[in-house]
Amino acid sequence: MSLPTLPTAPPAPAPAAPARTPAAAWGLLLVLALIWGTSFILMKRGLVVFSALELGACRVSVAALLLLPFALRHVGRVERSRFKWLALSGVVGTLIPAFLFAYAETRLASGLAGVLNALTAVFVLLVGALLFGQRLTGARALGVGLGLLGTVVLMALGGSGGDATPAGAGNAWYGLYIVAATVGYGLSVNVIKHRLGGLKPLTVTAVLLLLIGGPALAYLLLGTAFLHKLATVPGAWAAFGYIALLATLSTAVAMVLFNKLIQQSTALFASSSTYLIPIVALGWGALDGEAFNLWHAGGMAIILLGVFIVHRAR
Repeated sequence: MSLPTLPTAPPAPAPAAPARTPAAAWGLLLVLALIWGTSFILMKRGLVVFSALELGACRVSVAALLLLPFALRHVGRVERSRFKWLALSGVVGTLIPAFLFAYAETRLASGLAGVLNALTAVFVLLVGALLFGQRLTGARALGVGLGLLGTVVLMALGGSGGDATPAGAGNAWYGLYIVAATVGYGLSVNVIKHRLGGLKPLTVTAVLLLLIGGPALAYLLLGTAFLHKLATVPGAWAAFGYIALLATLSTAVAMVLFNKLIQQSTALFASSSTYLIPIVALGWGALDGEAFNLWHAGGMAIILLGVFIVHRAR
């Protein structure tokens, strides 16, 4: 009696080719890099008159007021279960970073602030791995390590003071505020990608700003000397103009574009604008007379190498 013939296993399917990133996503990436790369010099200009807390609160308030009509139109269409994620993304990805970046730039050159912002891609990956099930391979871990090493080099050896104080390596440790802000960005990007999918980018941005804009505006008007400075300090209206431009482009408009980019691609691709942001930020800083030395270049190169490995590693 012959043994029954076992069915032949079907051939293994060929691995699917990776999805190609749409050309529109690359266009959005370049526009975002230009907008956000310019934001650091705008913050520097606003800090000439206003404090870091005033600048942060004003930035969020103006952006929220700009998108208020859209927020009121769309808020009723958002499921109740999503509001906690919108609030979380707004607080850790917009409200807190607005204060942290402004405070860092009271002692840190705007170009270096733009370089440290590149850590966003590193923390997008780390938060994704820790909280959202994204795989952390050995190569990606290497990229994360290089990014953090570059940060240490930049802050320990490449410090350069902003306008508020003489140049000095000690000022570079204000970069830790930016590191904290990029951790918040990493969490916010993952929340938008994994918990707010299906919502239109304008809806996400407008409702998110609606949730955090009220407290920011109340603090600005009641808890600071913003209005008094606006009425009495020479140059205050010009400084406010820089902050309003920052809020319009870098917060309101850029957030809509960024949320759209996340939906068109991946969270990691969306964060890759950090390759180009330092170049734009350093360009504006150079035009404004900020120093840039070999330690700056070395730290930036290590950070961007780490980000490159994070992006390329499978």
